[in-house]
Amino acid sequence: MQNTQWSRLEAMMALLSPTARNGTGPLARLMREGGLHCVFQPLADLREGCIYAHEALIRGPKDTPLHTPDVLLDLAQQEGILQDFELLCVFKALSQWGRHEAPGRLFVNISADALVHGVALVGPDQLGETVRSFGVSARMLVLEITEHERVTDMPQLRQAIKAVHACGARVALDDFGDGRSSLRLWSEVKPDFVKIDKYFVHDISDHPENLQMLQAIKGIADVFGTQLIAEGIETSDDLRALRDLDIPFGQGWLLGRPAPAPREAVDGPALEVMQDRRVAVLPHLGQTARPGILRSLLVVQAPTAAPGTSNDAVAAMFHKHQGLHALAVVDGTRPVALINRQQFMNHYATLYFREVHGRKPCIAFANNAPRVVELDCDVDQLVGILTSQDQRYLSDGYIVTDNGRYLGLGTGDQLVRAVTETRIEAARHANPLTFLPGNIPISLHMQRLLESGTEFVACYADLNNFKPFNDHYGYWRGDQMIRLVARLATAHCDARRDFVGHVGGDDFMLIFQSSNWLQRCKNIVHDFAREAITLFDEPARQAGGIQAEDRHGVQRFFPCTTLAIGAVRITPGRFRHAEEVANLAAVAKHEAKQAATGVVLYGGFTESSLGALAATRALQDVLAA
Repeated sequence: MQNTQWSRLEAMMALLSPTARNGTGPLARLMREGGLHCVFQPLADLREGCIYAHEALIRGPKDTPLHTPDVLLDLAQQEGILQDFELLCVFKALSQWGRHEAPGRLFVNISADALVHGVALVGPDQLGETVRSFGVSARMLVLEITEHERVTDMPQLRQAIKAVHACGARVALDDFGDGRSSLRLWSEVKPDFVKIDKYFVHDISDHPENLQMLQAIKGIADVFGTQLIAEGIETSDDLRALRDLDIPFGQGWLLGRPAPAPREAVDGPALEVMQDRRVAVLPHLGQTARPGILRSLLVVQAPTAAPGTSNDAVAAMFHKHQGLHALAVVDGTRPVALINRQQFMNHYATLYFREVHGRKPCIAFANNAPRVVELDCDVDQLVGILTSQDQRYLSDGYIVTDNGRYLGLGTGDQLVRAVTETRIEAARHANPLTFLPGNIPISLHMQRLLESGTEFVACYADLNNFKPFNDHYGYWRGDQMIRLVARLATAHCDARRDFVGHVGGDDFMLIFQSSNWLQRCKNIVHDFAREAITLFDEPARQAGGIQAEDRHGVQRFFPCTTLAIGAVRITPGRFRHAEEVANLAAVAKHEAKQAATGVVLYGGFTESSLGALAATRALQDVLAA
């Protein structure tokens, strides 16, 4: 067997370049002496929790400077034998894998140019037979294209990949997203697999931006029909998040480290995560300021004046366009000033104005510091107009430009409406007071739980007697109390298992997968009662409450504010839509507000009556308001 392996190595070396066969560099000598070997790292099926494949990773002699692949690749570049080295690595991987006779696919790294050279070396028609000669089924081989150098001939690469597919083997694209990988290469190669660079995987449970990037990559994979593999999985939290994102395959130290022989199962901690049906609490990315908000607004296509346009001509334009609130003064395509209709016409109507100023340039009666807003501005820039001390911006409106060129005018009422709508939409994603997820993320998380078939507990938390407190002490202290609820709920919930959302006002949703949810809720209620009392003044603390007006304007006594939590246990298959869960949780909240304990597990109604009961409660709320 040893002689056969040595003979095959000599035959392989004979196919390589004279530099590799005769070179005096340390790598060339190592290649000829058979000093390279492969270790194998598992790739797991994240849905099934089993080993799907192994990747062959090249190594030099242990306990030497030539052991790591990075050093070997650097030497290959220096000695001018990079393609020879890559082809020998493929040879080593096939040789060792064939001896193990292990099930599953084998991933082998190779650059695009080395793949083209290798296919040409053995012949496209002989590729499958060459792979099988190592005792490896071609259909179980995946050639993983790396980009240590750029593709020099795309048509030749396409032909090489055609030969790979013809023999039954598959193609993967390595390290997508690392800066060297190319979306065009993905489109051109149409790989069967794409490996997502570990940058987007590491600590994904704490980085909502990377989560969104992964979702975008998933969308591209769906377009091309590509299977995704997440690299660099090192923590249980990241594995759980990737599994719940429905990334099909993964690789990383948590699943299994590289070893001389293939393994039959993933490591225990990873297997526990994949078998645990609890859903990950994915990182939340609030709705941030939307660039291009003006694109959704009506921009007034108004005529313009030049700096030298006469006041008489401006007056004529205002007479012709009765609905025009202002007129932009534009020098070429660049806006330089703004003329307010009302102010200008008041001047124009004064005695002797036409005779003295009628033929003079209008720039003298214009606002030379108008508010100019780019079409692609974000909402924070628009808020700056509303909060500016110079309120001319609301009456004059503002000038809209596209890449610095005059486009039209915007009005103050449009501005107020746009900012209000944008803030409302943002609050549905992230509450601006507590920064907790708003209604949309709450609903999305509940829907994921329902679709996963996971049992969970939905809790609706609300404050008793909050309105009198807020009216009595003012909104500033009211906000303090709401932030107190947010802080305590977040502190007592398991960030990896439980979801805390802020519906709005003093209403919160707590969605538990923790088995000790009831104790957590009791702790929140207890700590709130202990800390909230400090927000009342001393006389109120002594009296146990405050005198305030009720909803009908009648003065009466209200006990100190407490927290009520209504809970409902959601079992698999009971509901299909998040709205149904939210309605039932709202009913549970009403029951909790009437209970002395502060926490009520609701479950006294059949599902057929829940919709009617929720509607009744909602109507009661409207009438009470």
